[in-house]
Amino acid sequence: MYLKPVKALGQHFLVNVAIAEMEAEHARGKNVIELGPGYGVLTRELCRRAKRVVAVELDRNLFTMLKGQFKERNLRLINKDFFEAGADELSLADTDIMIANVPYKLSSKTIEFLLDHRLQAVLCLQREFVRHMTAKPGTRNYSRLSVMFQLGFSHTKIVDVSRGSFRPAPRVDSVVIYIKPRGQTMGEGEKRVINALMQHKKKTVRNALVDSCSYLGAKPEEAREAADRTEEKDSRVFKLSPGELESLAKRISTGMSSMAPGPDRV
Repeated sequence: MYLKPVKALGQHFLVNVAIAEMEAEHARGKNVIELGPGYGVLTRELCRRAKRVVAVELDRNLFTMLKGQFKERNLRLINKDFFEAGADELSLADTDIMIANVPYKLSSKTIEFLLDHRLQAVLCLQREFVRHMTAKPGTRNYSRLSVMFQLGFSHTKIVDVSRGSFRPAPRVDSVVIYIKPRGQTMGEGEKRVINALMQHKKKTVRNALVDSCSYLGAKPEEAREAADRTEEKDSRVFKLSPGELESLAKRISTGMSSMAPGPDRV
């Protein structure tokens, strides 16, 4: 018997076994973490293929239901907010991949988590969110998310998922994608500069930096001088590619390295 979804938690549970089987094929012989197992449709398929599954469910009633249904020895269920669980609790040190049907309201936090831990994943996400992640420079959907995702991951679309694959059916369709971390890492200073620039993405690089000077811990004239040392100073931020923004952020963060970071907001 299925429990009624909690609207406040934005719960939409996968009931399409064929989609779960497709996702779970990426788990063969691996140590897997699953965020929000819900009714356990994906969890069951993961347990059939994975070496180990750690599934984290916040909803106490769902957790109790899952504990009663699953007796698999390769499964560990945790009743907790996924993002409050520690690395040891999640067994992150030897986790190979995250495979999850991500609650829509947690999509951004999930991508940030994967970026921080440089972890590959198979994710079912809202189609519109995927469009934002993969948006091209100069387009309406191009954002900080687009830049950080494309710098951090390569991705492959696996399959479209209709809204009818969930209970209750959401108002939007979804996409299953595979993402893999890229080789390079980015410093905190570079991330901060990119965040500052993309907060003012319609402005020129010079104006975006000046408007973000307090966030970067700089005086307006210092931010202006740092921008004026770049070839891109008069370029509109949102027209620069992720690679161009990364290169620019490295030069800006180096040139402003003596400046103390300001409060974490723009």
